[in-house]
Order: sequence, then structure tokens, then C-alpha cells
Amino acid sequence: MMGVRTAGPLTVRGVAVRSAAALLTTFALATGCSASGGQGAGSTASGPGKGATTPRMTIGMVSHSGDGDTFWDIVQNGAEQAAAKDNVKFLYAHDKEGAQQAALIQSYIDQKVDGLIVTLAKPQAVKAAVRKAEAQGIPVITINSGGELSRAYGALTHIGQDESVAGRAVGEELNHRHRKRALCVVHEQGNVSLEDRCAGVRKAFHGRVENLDVDGTNAPASQSSVEAKLQSDKDIDAIVTLGAPMAAISVKAKEEAGSSAQLATFDLNSAVVKLLKAKDVTFAVDQQPYLQGYEAVDLLWLHKANADVLGGGRPVLTGPALVTEKDVPKLTAYTGRGTR
Repeated sequence: MMGVRTAGPLTVRGVAVRSAAALLTTFALATGCSASGGQGAGSTASGPGKGATTPRMTIGMVSHSGDGDTFWDIVQNGAEQAAAKDNVKFLYAHDKEGAQQAALIQSYIDQKVDGLIVTLAKPQAVKAAVRKAEAQGIPVITINSGGELSRAYGALTHIGQDESVAGRAVGEELNHRHRKRALCVVHEQGNVSLEDRCAGVRKAFHGRVENLDVDGTNAPASQSSVEAKLQSDKDIDAIVTLGAPMAAISVKAKEEAGSSAQLATFDLNSAVVKLLKAKDVTFAVDQQPYLQGYEAVDLLWLHKANADVLGGGRPVLTGPALVTEKDVPKLTAYTGRGTR
């Protein structure tokens, strides 16, 4: 089982983040353990180390992922691991367009799933579909994006990081590294979470921040856009990418442009860990996507099996935490198995 940082409130360069210690409660229930070493209250497992014996349930997840986004592979790994433990049939669908996300949610409603996990990257597009699911008695948990709207939309809880707080943490780190001009590369226009990240960077950073919109599903075009910007503005000394795939693309763009700008990124994957080790990426923001997928499935199961709700109406935070080349040794084992 993956560890959870619980040593008091998380602070990243002076930015306080509400502790995720409450997640331990879920892990204790999920593994059937308690403080006394026996099975946890409400456990429906058939024995230590065995899966749940609760009736089979079906949970669907709809995300805003574009094709080839490795972040969502990690989210799915977590969800599938929890599903295997909880006797859950897990369904997954994605589309970067809000209207298509709403249609996918409707398809799961039509299938009469027992629970839904959705992202609110484009909240207005999916609002009606989410509320329709709830009106039909299907509990919804939101993850990753749109945490500030989750409660208003009627979701049980939200699991993810506070994107504004994460952005401010990046801004503070750039200050610490004495950067003056930052380029924030937005790989999906209209995604409110990405906008919040750049806005958070801008709020905390003492220098100037400029956004650059690119098409994250078109790697060559994205690389060309970043490269052209770096060539035209030699004062840029920091690049902030908002997803792991874009970090690798921007490293290539930086090399082609002959830029000496430092590069930081949101999110991890095995490629980013290698880039951290090579010092091509100076630091990354880890929001623990595996945990987002795992906890979402597990909490829907707990809600069905034991009427549990975690978070008390507030988001359950999985990040941010900043990682550098010093963290590479411990990260490598996890990225190798697709959990970080």
C-alpha cells in the first residue's frame, strides 16, 4: 500500500495546505485493519488480505483527458486496483470536449451504474448531466478538476489538489530560484483547473507570467509554439508546463530554441522522473493521481456498503507536493509500476 504523508499540515515554501491525514481512515477501512490490528469497523471483507464480499457494483468514470495523456493512465491504475479489491466493475471513458463528456455521463446513467466519478474541467458543460445522475439516485464523486464547484453540484466529495494553492506553491518556488520571467504553457484551452494553476503562479510570483495556449493533443505543433515563443523572447527564464507530457515536449522546444530557461511542471510520470534525474526539469508538482482514482472508487464503495462520506463537504486534498532530483530514487520504483 502506498504511503500517505500525514506529519501535520503540508507546507510548500510557506504555502499551507490542509492535511490529508483523514485519508488514513479510508485506507484502514479499505484494507480491513484497525488500530487494534483486527478488521476495521464496517468491514465486509471475507478475511485478511481478501477482497470484499459485498454485492457486485458498477462504477463509471468520465474524465476530460485527451488521447495519450499518461496522467490518466495512473488515475485508472488506482481506480482499477480499488475496484479489484472492492468487487467493483470499473468503466472508464474520456473526451477533451465538454459536450462529449456530458454525453458519456449520460451513457453511464443509461447503463444504471451504481456510482459515477467525473471531472469538472469544463463544469458548465457537464453540470446538467451530473445533476441528472444525482436526481436518479446515482452518487457522484468529483476528482482532479473543479473542486470549488463539487459541493454546489451535489457531489459527495471532491478528491484532488487545490489548483490555486498548487500554482502559488510553484510561484514561491520560482521566487526561491530567482526567476524573473515565466511562461505558463496551457495545453487545453477552457480547462478551469489549468487556468487556476497559471493564476496561482501569477499571484505568488514576484516576476512576470505570460500564458501560452497550445494544443496538447498535437505534440509537434505544441513544440513549435513553445520554441517560437522562446526564440522571440530571450528574457523568459522559467517555463511552467501544466502536465507531464507537455514537460517532455517543452524540453525539446527549449533545446531547439537555445534557451537557458529553467523548466518546472505539474504532475509526474516516468518520463518526468527521468527528466528530473537529468536536471532537464528542475521540480515537479505531485498531486498523486493514483490516489485520486483509488480513493474515488473506494469511497463510492464505502458509501454503498457503509453510508460513509469523507471530507465533511470539503475537498479531500491529495497535493500539492514539490519534488526534485533528490526525490528520484524513491519515485523510480513507483513510476515503474504505474502508481506515480
